[in-house]
Amino acid sequence: MPNIVSWKLIIFVLFTLLTCSFSSIFTITNNCPYTIWPGTLAGAGTPALPTTGFQLDSGQAVKLTSAPGWSGRIWARTGCTFDATGIGKCQTGDCGGRLECDGNGAAPPTSLFEITIGQGDQQDYYDVSMVDGYNLPMLVLPRGVYGKSACNATGCVTDINRGMYEF
Repeated sequence: MPNIVSWKLIIFVLFTLLTCSFSSIFTITNNCPYTIWPGTLAGAGTPALPTTGFQLDSGQAVKLTSAPGWSGRIWARTGCTFDATGIGKCQTGDCGGRLECDGNGAAPPTSLFEITIGQGDQQDYYDVSMVDGYNLPMLVLPRGVYGKSACNATGCVTDINRGMYEF
């Protein structure tokens, strides 16, 4: 598993709410010093994002546009190797041994960004979850029509694999 040396080396998932009834844009930025392979999984009854898995080199960012009312999960896979047809495996967050997750969720341990985007005047719900374990620090920064202060950032920016906790 990759070693995180600074809280600045985190994966940012930035989502922008254009309006309550339109699509949202997720900007996924890799601030780790190594390549990651984000995976996405749409919730029941919502369409998949334009890609369900891809390579994201250190320092790169990718924007994905969702349908209105989208719900699902986004996570980062690490230590992946894929052949020319997209078949392979990842050390963490693997989704069925494929580059494109295509409806497969992440194998634990994996840090997850989960979101349900409300339609019309309904609220949006989002979190960073460790329910499937932890593999990387993650921070979510909402931006959009309601301004920076309308929604709070959430995440786990400490590398808890380094033993920075006590019981």
